[in-house]
Amino acid sequence: MIVAELKDWMVSVALPFWATRGVDQATGAFQERLHPDGKPDLEAPKRLRVQARQIYVFAHAHALGWCPDGATVALRAFDRLVASNWELDGIPGFAQALNPDGSAHSAVRDSYDHAFVVLALTWLQRATGAPRVAAALAKTLAFIDADLTDPSGALFEDDKRSQPRRQNPQMHWFEATLALKKTIDLPGAAARVAQGLALFEQRFFDAGTGMLGEYYDDAWSRAPGAAGEAVEPGHLAEWSWLLRQAAPVVGRDLGAAADKLLATALPHVAPSTGLLWDEIARDGAARLRSSRSWPMTELAKAYVAKAEAGDAEARAGAERALRLLDQHFLRKPFPAGWLDRVDDSGTPMALTVSGSTLYHIFVAISEADRVLGR
Repeated sequence: MIVAELKDWMVSVALPFWATRGVDQATGAFQERLHPDGKPDLEAPKRLRVQARQIYVFAHAHALGWCPDGATVALRAFDRLVASNWELDGIPGFAQALNPDGSAHSAVRDSYDHAFVVLALTWLQRATGAPRVAAALAKTLAFIDADLTDPSGALFEDDKRSQPRRQNPQMHWFEATLALKKTIDLPGAAARVAQGLALFEQRFFDAGTGMLGEYYDDAWSRAPGAAGEAVEPGHLAEWSWLLRQAAPVVGRDLGAAADKLLATALPHVAPSTGLLWDEIARDGAARLRSSRSWPMTELAKAYVAKAEAGDAEARAGAERALRLLDQHFLRKPFPAGWLDRVDDSGTPMALTVSGSTLYHIFVAISEADRVLGR
């Protein structure tokens, strides 16, 4: 069974490798990416989102019993992250990226990245109970509320108020607020979830077509020109999964919207591979015919959530998505690695292995095991 096979690979191959070879042993920080031979790219800037995603993965894996040393690895990386990125230039927030020498590669305070910091610290608090983690989470939330949040409760792109605005940071902020509620039940988290759901329903989701745009102006109207037409099938699937996670928090049945999103994503695949295309237009036309690995993890998660809601046929869809993920992306170019993107014939477009993708793969496998692996 593909779920059991991938769980075994994650537990016995991927997590042990990334907990050792995927870590800078001198500092505890996670490596940004690895070369095809498994050696780290020491010239790559270290992005905040990669550090946060890896901390999340190892904290969650520890909580599941999948990685006995996960909390230790995650806590060491957390200590390094706070020391290196927080208030790097004397003002609150985490710097977006560091150069290999530890100087600022980008001092921007990015909302997408801070959403992942909140997700990471939420799970690290659950895994360790460390007071310093709880304190860092409180400081991070205070910074987000004060400097990255507009009057409606939505996040700005960053502390520079960059344009256009995107749904993607809002989606991951929604994910983080769900974790705040469901993982540690932080006071006020349910209200944050409700704000995120309102933004999705009022601004992002077209219930008639099932489409969900990527780019917006400052008033959350569709961005002008080609940007306003962009739709990513992977995000349709990701929101489908998130809505089903949110339903018990908000006390509403969100299954109709989740089903519509999934159904809208499904036709947009490369005929020769069966993989979701990276980007389409609102009218359904293919715009970017390459396929990244992460949309297939989101497709699997959407099917898993549908199966958990009682759809007997959804299990087959989840298993099919996981098989395609394994066939085209996983265990390449080395056993604990993965490809990031292939073209419409399935040919790899790059062989470097990004640490950030472990988050997507881990969540897909852990969700599949939670629902289908029993």
